[in-house]
Amino acid sequence: MTLFVQFAAAIDGALSTLEQNGVLPVGLDRSNVTVEPPRDPSHGDLATNAAMVLAKPAGTNPRALAEALSTELAKVEGVSAVEVAGPGFLNLRLDPSMWIDELRAIATSGDDYGRSSIGAGKIVNVEYVSANPTGPMHMGHCRGAVVGDALASLLEFAGHKVIREYYVNDAGGQVDVLARSVHLRYREALGEAVGEVPEGLYPGDYLVPVGKKLAAEHGDAFVGTDESAWLALFRETAVAMMMDMIRSDLALLGIHHDVFSSEAAVQRDKKPEAAEAFLREKGLVYDGQLEPPKGEPDPDWEPVTLPLFKSTQFGDDQDRPIKKSDGSWTYFGADMAYHFQKSQMADMLIDIWGADHAGTVKRIKAAVAALTEGTKPFDVKLVQMVRLLRGGEPVKMSKRAGNFVTLADVVREVGKDVVRFTMLTRKADAQMDFDFAKVVEASKDNPVFYVQYAHARICSTLRKAEAEEGFAPSVEHIALLGAEEIALIRDAANFPRIVEAAAKAGEPHRIAFFLGDLAAAFHAYWNLGNDQPDKRFILAQSPELSAARLFLAANIGQVIRNGLRLMGVEAATQM
Repeated sequence: MTLFVQFAAAIDGALSTLEQNGVLPVGLDRSNVTVEPPRDPSHGDLATNAAMVLAKPAGTNPRALAEALSTELAKVEGVSAVEVAGPGFLNLRLDPSMWIDELRAIATSGDDYGRSSIGAGKIVNVEYVSANPTGPMHMGHCRGAVVGDALASLLEFAGHKVIREYYVNDAGGQVDVLARSVHLRYREALGEAVGEVPEGLYPGDYLVPVGKKLAAEHGDAFVGTDESAWLALFRETAVAMMMDMIRSDLALLGIHHDVFSSEAAVQRDKKPEAAEAFLREKGLVYDGQLEPPKGEPDPDWEPVTLPLFKSTQFGDDQDRPIKKSDGSWTYFGADMAYHFQKSQMADMLIDIWGADHAGTVKRIKAAVAALTEGTKPFDVKLVQMVRLLRGGEPVKMSKRAGNFVTLADVVREVGKDVVRFTMLTRKADAQMDFDFAKVVEASKDNPVFYVQYAHARICSTLRKAEAEEGFAPSVEHIALLGAEEIALIRDAANFPRIVEAAAKAGEPHRIAFFLGDLAAAFHAYWNLGNDQPDKRFILAQSPELSAARLFLAANIGQVIRNGLRLMGVEAATQM
């Protein structure tokens, strides 16, 4: 049990005592009661809002309730003082021994320090990347891929069972264009001079191997033939080879999905029909006409009767067609069916989308609410694009790809860990610049370097202590640690709380922020030794204190590793 969990339980117990004594009515909702560090460390070690959030439903004064609660909390073992602040906040000061015990807990838990059970084993489907299978991954896909993968790891660490899913958009016009583009490369592989790739087809050289494969397998059987003879075969072959390429690109980032769901299979298996039937039975699909387009009248517009989903009943701006006038499914109709399919295998759904899909969030949320009858929480995380720079100047496009910078090229240049960490240094819906020069800069202004350097510094210190003095980390004398060391433990002890908060909010960037703060605290402590030799980790004249400080360093390193692991980043041992 971590320190914050321990004191959350203590506060809960104190509130129960107040209930028994008639100070509080029985059965108040305590879900909004928090235990966290005070914003100003000088105010104490822990703070709780219990009196503030419970006073109103209890029909009492917040400060009076805080005074009553402080009396009970003062009895808790390890509490040295309780102070009522402002209108009713409570600040607790702890005995240093409580933080020393937390340092022991970090060492005992090791790789599991910070692991939580708040997920209670509930199954969460996290769908991310889901790029069209029309070419290699590019940097437009990268941020969503990293955010989704880190979120999946975070949710697992917080006690959920996670399904990592990729939705393959292998139905519709874009894969027919892909097949036609491949047919051009197929003819080229057979010796035809195809010249410039026509407008509307995919121009990248990455389709050359697909054309060569089809030429080797089928010879000139599909030269000069009607499209109907080869379109399906070329489409299937191209999609399969593009997905192999995409999997390979994602593997460079350390990303592997559990499930690849096919849009074509969803339609082949009549899932849209099943979704429509379900909604019609609930009275949520009707045959109606869309309103004419707003603005100037369109002389070509004619009213058409279509099956419409009553998305306005679930907060959308207008009802949405699930089929086109030719009877084929709209993208929304197919997407709705796909979400219906995956909702049957999970307790919660999370989609990671590019910010350019913001306009479709309301309608798909409405569909999921209707199809699950409100029983399956569903969230969409929007991820802003990344602007690529080199020394402040925009990066030129890749000739091989045709019109974009490939993810593989970026990872090979700066490394997986730099890419992944950088993508998590800002909130997902905030704009981001990725400057090739800055992300590899050995500077405290570069969070990737600063965190990795902290861990490498710890590893170097442990190696040096062993090699030069024969010192090793030891728990035996950690009671010798003083105020500066206790402050560092306090920073590290926030990790379990941050994990739970980040998992609840679906915001893995909070782990990167925490690591940045912890690294800064460690470097600040380290720098004390530059001016005060007695503050160094290795003191030849004091092996016991050295062993205690090395134990502290080793476990700060443990917390950094645990955080980096959630981000999919390997901890550097030397730099």
